[in-house]
Amino acid sequence: MSRTSERAVILAAGAGTRLVGSDIPRPKCLAPFDGVPLIDLQMRALHSCGIDDVTVVIGFEADLVRRACGPAVRFIENSEYAQTNSLYSLWLARPLLQGSVVIMNCDVLFHPMLLLDLVTSWHDEAVLVAHPEPDAPPFGEEEMKVRVRRGRVVEMSKDLPVHHADGENVGIVRFGARGAPALARVLDRLVTAGHVRDWAPRAFAEYARRHPLFAVGTRGLPWTEIDTADDYAYAARRIFPAIREDLQALAPPLRRGA
Repeated sequence: MSRTSERAVILAAGAGTRLVGSDIPRPKCLAPFDGVPLIDLQMRALHSCGIDDVTVVIGFEADLVRRACGPAVRFIENSEYAQTNSLYSLWLARPLLQGSVVIMNCDVLFHPMLLLDLVTSWHDEAVLVAHPEPDAPPFGEEEMKVRVRRGRVVEMSKDLPVHHADGENVGIVRFGARGAPALARVLDRLVTAGHVRDWAPRAFAEYARRHPLFAVGTRGLPWTEIDTADDYAYAARRIFPAIREDLQALAPPLRRGA
């Protein structure tokens, strides 16, 4: 049983096609850091926040992900992963959108304090947003850009003009007992309308047009998203060494039935 009423959904169905040709394991959630798969590090961060009720949406190489996660985790399989995207994966998990839920992309390596900041925020519905550092390069086409007004998200899209962007979506969001069912209704509308190839942030942006969704800043703590071999090299060279001790201090997730 979870030590809190919080649960987590990790979206891990994608094939990680931009890693093809590299020696990095696919899917991306299996990328190793000191021999530990990325998804295991994510589950350690969740466990440290009292969240043991974890569901992983799987697709590509589903059996490999099952073995990496172990028996403590529930699974939902997106058998249409090659024709859909993370919005559809989250829609498959919509029965879990009750009570408080953390939704996380499987390809994010992050300082565990970021998750704690999110789940202890004053706001039940909130998304982690990395505001640009003064010397940071401008956002490009790949970043999921966020526009924030008075602390609330008003736009979220890769297509958002750079001069309108206030930060980048980290890939970790939380919805409370009121917000989660409302998000499920948004997902239903989008999937019914055929938006199965969209990213999950499309649903978060639609939600934010009708309901408050607050931005929680990263405070400059290290994090990165891993899409390509270059991303992984950067994560291994710069991000993981900066957070290694904090991650190693976390107990591994519970392994029920192990």
